[in-house]
Amino acid sequence: MYRELELKIKEFRKKLLETGIEKGLNHKETLKCSQRLDKLILKQCLISKQ
Repeated sequence: MYRELELKIKEFRKKLLETGIEKGLNHKETLKCSQRLDKLILKQCLISKQ
C-alpha cells in the first residue's frame, strides 16, 4: 500500500506541475490537484508514523 501511495503522489506532483503551467496556479483544476496531493502526502505521513 505504501508503494502505491508513493506512485500516486508522484503522479499527482507531475499533474500539478503540468496543470499549473498550462492553466495557471489559481485555476480550479490546479487547486483541486494540489488539495488531492496534500491529502495523499498527509496519508503517507500518517502511515509512516505507524
